[in-house]
Amino acid sequence: MKIKQLGLSLLLFVSMLVSAAAADKPRSDDYLNDSVRQRLAADALVKGGNIEVDVKSGVVTLKGKVQESKQKDKAERIAKKISGVKSVVNNIVIEKP
Repeated sequence: MKIKQLGLSLLLFVSMLVSAAAADKPRSDDYLNDSVRQRLAADALVKGGNIEVDVKSGVVTLKGKVQESKQKDKAERIAKKISGVKSVVNNIVIEKP
């Protein structure tokens, strides 16, 4: 019984180490670009926006035009949540129809 518990504890410890190593793995700019674009397109509020994404060394720059300030703010929040993004420069312009 103790061997089973020791084995399960060891398995849990190893899986935590693997997860921590994967979380610290740097993401490529192309990967980040694709991830940001996909999440922006999938968001119901931001979807209608005309937003360009540029990534250099983990820094995401958003530019383009949206109709409401909440779209601009939401786009920035989405980009910041992606693992590997170091910072976000939000150059989105609000243009009323």
